Parts: sequence; C-alpha cells; structure tokens
Amino acid sequence: MTQPDLESVYECPVVESSVPQPEEKGILASLSRLERYLDQKIGLESEAIDRKRPEDRRSIKWYEELNMALLWASGVMNLACFATGFLGWEFGLSLKESLLCYVFGTLIGSSATACCATFGAATGLRQMSISRYSFGWYPNKVIALLNAVQQVGWSAVGCITGGLALIAVADGHLSVAVGIIIIAVMALVIGSLGLRVILLYEQFAWIVFFIIFMIIFGESAKHVDNKTPTSLSGSEFSGAILTLLAIVYGSSASWATIASDYYVHYPANVSRIKVFVLTTLGLVIPTSIGMCAGAVAASTLNHNQAWNDAYNNGGIGFLLRDMLHPMGFAKFLLVLLVLSSISINIMNTYSAALSIQQISPFLARIPRFLWTIVLFGIVIALGLAGRQKLNSYLQNFLSILGYWCTSYVLILWMEHVFVRKANFANYDLESWDNRHGLPHGIAAATTFLVGVVCWVMGMSETWYVGPLAAKFGGSGGDVSNEFTLVFTCVAYIPLRYLEIKWFGK
Repeated sequence: MTQPDLESVYECPVVESSVPQPEEKGILASLSRLERYLDQKIGLESEAIDRKRPEDRRSIKWYEELNMALLWASGVMNLACFATGFLGWEFGLSLKESLLCYVFGTLIGSSATACCATFGAATGLRQMSISRYSFGWYPNKVIALLNAVQQVGWSAVGCITGGLALIAVADGHLSVAVGIIIIAVMALVIGSLGLRVILLYEQFAWIVFFIIFMIIFGESAKHVDNKTPTSLSGSEFSGAILTLLAIVYGSSASWATIASDYYVHYPANVSRIKVFVLTTLGLVIPTSIGMCAGAVAASTLNHNQAWNDAYNNGGIGFLLRDMLHPMGFAKFLLVLLVLSSISINIMNTYSAALSIQQISPFLARIPRFLWTIVLFGIVIALGLAGRQKLNSYLQNFLSILGYWCTSYVLILWMEHVFVRKANFANYDLESWDNRHGLPHGIAAATTFLVGVVCWVMGMSETWYVGPLAAKFGGSGGDVSNEFTLVFTCVAYIPLRYLEIKWFGK
C-alpha cells in the first residue's frame, strides 16, 4: 500500500475516530513501543530499515557533504588496518612491493564500495533493501544473512586488535578476553543509539587516529628496511602478490554491502559523482595510511631484534608500546588507538542489525537495539576464539569477504546500468518491501551460486588452495576475484533478460 501524499494530509482536517483502536499486545509489541519511546527521547532510531522518503530529508550544506568521506576515515583507519599491513612482510614481500599492493588494492576495493554508496541517497533505502531489486525477495534474505555474518566477523577483528592494545597498556597484566569485552561493550553503547550518534562520533574520531599514525610513521621511519629484497621468485612471487591484493581488495570492498546504510539521510538529488568521489577518497586515503604504517613497522623487524621479539611474543600492542616513547606517552596513544577499534565495531554492529531485520518480517519486528545486544554476545565469542592467531584470521577472513562482495557489486551494478538504464525512475521504490513488486532474483541467485565455484577454484587460503590458485606454486596465488569478475560479467545479463522475458519483471 502506498504512503499518502504529505501535502494532501496537511490540507485536509484531521478527523479523530471515536472508536478506540485496539492496542497490539505481546512481548514484541511492548518492545516496539519501548523502542519508539526511546527514539523520541534519545533518537534511538526505531523503524530503521524503512525507506527514507525525499520529503522527509532536509537539505544540507557543502561542509556536511564532507561527512561522506570523514565517516569512512574514522571507520577504516584503525588497528585492524594496521595489522593487515604486516601481511606483506609475512608473505616475504619487500616493503616497496607491499606498499604498492596496499595502495592499488585499496583503490580497487574502495571504488566498488563507492559504486554501491551512490544508491543510498537516490533511493532512501539501506543497502540490503537496494539489493532486493537484483536478488529478489527470497534470495536476498540469504544475502542479508551473509552480510550480517561478515559484519560480525569484522567486529571480532576489531575487538581482537583493540584487546591486544589494552594488554600492552597493562604490561600484560590484563587478559585479552577482558580487553575484547571492554571494546565490545563500548561499541554496543554507542552503536545502539542509532545513525545520528554514529555519524557524530565518526565525524571527528578520525582526527585522533590520523595524528597517531603520523607519530607511528615518524618513530618507525628511522628503522625502516627498504633495501631487503623479496625472498620469493617466479610464480611463487606472483602468487604472493595476487594473494595480498585479494586480501587488501577484500578489506575495502567488504564495505560495499553496507555503504548505502549511511547515505539515506542525504537529499535524493545529491550529486552521485560527488558521492562516489568522496566515498572513494574517504576509504582509500585512511586505509592506505593505516596499512602502509603497518608495512613500514613490519619492515623494521628485519634488523631490530628487540622489536621482533616484542611482536612475536606479545603481538601488535607490545610492538607499538616499545616502538613509541616515552613509555607513558606510548601507553596513552595505545589507549586512544583502542577507540579506532570501537569505530569499526560501531558501524559493523549497526549494519549487521539492519541486515538481520531484513531476513524476515518476524525478525524485523524485533527492535534493532535488541539485535545489537545479541550481536554483542556473538562478537565477544568470536573474538575470544580467534585472538591467538590474528594474522591467519585476517588472511582467511578478508579474502573470503572479497569473493562474495565481487559478485554482489557486479550484479547490483549491471542490473542498474543495463537493465534499469542507470535511471532510478525505473525502480518501483514503493515496492521495496513487497515481494510481488520485486524481481524473482533467479538470474542473480544463479550467477551468485555458480560464482561460489569460481571462488573455490581460485582461492588461496591456509586451509585450502584451489586448483587455479595452485598453479602459482608455493602457497598459491589467489585469483578468485578475477575469475568471479569474468564469469559474472558474462553470465548475469543473458540470464536476467531471460528472467524478464519469462516472468515480466
């Protein structure tokens, strides 16, 4: 049922019915009333997955548009990003080779996310609602579930890295489990308050992290090792480059599945080119800073045995504590860096809750703040389970993220450009929550599922190396994203046109 026009509502007198409306009963109804009450009092943001209509959004100033970049800067310039910067060194690549992989891999992945971000303001829909116009009603439920899993995994990464930093601050007298719980609780409190509070926090948090990373560059630069060549050669060298690129690409492309969540409050006519550019810059620059700082710090371990021992025995937190000085100042910076882990957790937990609400109408009735609490428990459990082998956790998890995000972004974008002629007037936005007004999603689901075969054939993980990846020797070379890209581009459009021909939508 379509919403009434606001002007007609204001022109007509309001006639109150003398018949009292029955109040919905039950635990879910009570929780919904509580959520609406908290929304009125503190802006908790009830009915968060509903479409934000153009007339309900205000115009913004030019400097407010900068938040499109600043939001991501606070979310990605963090300890998890710094930890990813050590992977090139772990693979045996030189500093120069690692830096090139970090910059170009981030640029490609950020562009994919920026493409998805352009849908948010134009439609007023969250990212998982937008993908219903490609994947349809039922297949998109699987995508929403997969996205929730992805965001929870990212939150676990943030808890682990932040927990390791807190341990270093306490000189090893604090359990990593306690550190993980502290970070998760802080993210829970801020993330539960809704988009308004999240945007306010993320708007300024990046300034602190930028200053800290500049200090890390300064402290590690005098010990940097930019002369030691790679220990790899031939196909083994190519394989390491491809695998690192896949990991770095995945770390930025994984934001694509939540990008529009943070643009629904912008005017519908905001320049989509501006959205793309600002989002790309907001991801590329801070991510590159964080990863390159990690790469520079990792290179110092080649000839600084004290730092090498600190890293191997205590992890990233103890390395940073010893790298920065004096000791009191180093611990102060580590405490501030913990806030960077909170930034990533806030965004991931918020979007994960939105995704869960779109899996079924029943789950949508459960207030978002309750889902945030449930996710809080899951994040803690995952963080505690993966705290011992952070780099291995990152390598496997981030690569897998890149695989499915490649399929997702390509399907979404080809649907927009080739099927809907890059015109949002060709979207029935009133039917965003009506399965009868949405495509069946047969073409998208088929392309996505066959794409899983492409992932398996081309992946290079510590637990499995696909037949295509194994061609590079050594630990293999990850070519899943490339293989998935080619297949998706070739298969989706013909299948989609057949779907339109047979079903008419």
